[in-house]
Amino acid sequence: MNKHRKSAVAGMFYPDNCSEIKHFIDHFTKAMPPLELDVLPRALIVPHAGYIYSGYTANLAYHYTASKRSDIERVVVLGPSHRIYIAGASIALFESYHTPCGEIEIDLELSHALEKQFAFLSFNPLAHEEHSTEVQMPLIRHYFKHAKVVEIVYGDVTSGELSRLIDALLKDEKTLLVISTDLSHFYTEEEANALDQACIDAISHLDLHALTHGCEACGITGVKAMVQSALTRNFQAHFLDYRTSFARSNDASRVVGYASFVLG
Repeated sequence: MNKHRKSAVAGMFYPDNCSEIKHFIDHFTKAMPPLELDVLPRALIVPHAGYIYSGYTANLAYHYTASKRSDIERVVVLGPSHRIYIAGASIALFESYHTPCGEIEIDLELSHALEKQFAFLSFNPLAHEEHSTEVQMPLIRHYFKHAKVVEIVYGDVTSGELSRLIDALLKDEKTLLVISTDLSHFYTEEEANALDQACIDAISHLDLHALTHGCEACGITGVKAMVQSALTRNFQAHFLDYRTSFARSNDASRVVGYASFVLG
């Protein structure tokens, strides 16, 4: 087995060279409005499409978090599997994670400990050729240069199981959780705006019932798990940005929705 998690979607979802990635991040950051928030982020909910579509929305969450947190030692990324069926979830047991801007050390000690602690976790290398988690890594490398990462790609698992995992991870104040999800897929712009507003309202109010009955998102299991854990810790969810692929594609007949939040 390769000891390093190689990039699977560099050059497709985001640039395959560091200078272009930095150009994207600089461009996104210059376009940011002032954020009138005062929260110490413990977790993020961010999208995972190509950077031209959702990079700005995700960057808002990372940039704000980096401005408030200089103490982050570890970033744990949870994303849904789009490529293969997974019974439970797969936790990456590579030594490092490659990005065009350099390697990120994987926290193997913690990853092995979590695999032993949670029966639904195992390691399937094929599961980690996954864009929902990979697109986060160049942003993590940029904003948290000295942090280690843990990558978890989930499939057939309950939100309750993931919430127990999140609860265990949040015991360490220097761990940042990243929940990766896009919102509705392939509706018209008007339909997507209505559907996605239901998700945004549900997350903003930490409303599990509304999430279950009115929200469409590919990472809904991870979002519900994060909301469950947020409720037990008295976190609040702060909405940052929403847009759809229409902003770049100019095709209002078939769009995907993207939103970002910080929780703390």
